[in-house]
Amino acid sequence: MNVFPDFGSLGGIGELKAVIGAALTLVLIVAVLMIIVSAIIWAVATSTGNHAVASKARGGLLVALGAAALAGAGVAWMNWLIDLGGQL
Repeated sequence: MNVFPDFGSLGGIGELKAVIGAALTLVLIVAVLMIIVSAIIWAVATSTGNHAVASKARGGLLVALGAAALAGAGVAWMNWLIDLGGQL
């Protein structure tokens, strides 16, 4: 038994795919920019001895890395789930 979602049955699915692709691109761009900004702030705060700001910048860097990883892996994860559903 081959079970696969019928993406063609919904009206406007092409536009929805374009919007989701644009949103993922925007999330990746913002995450990479936040990685760069957080790394710069972390370096400057550490060199000036401001450890409170350095720890907040380190947290921001880790959150931005997580967001970039989730946004980048979202499509691969969804394809894996669709393939897994076809095997059940």
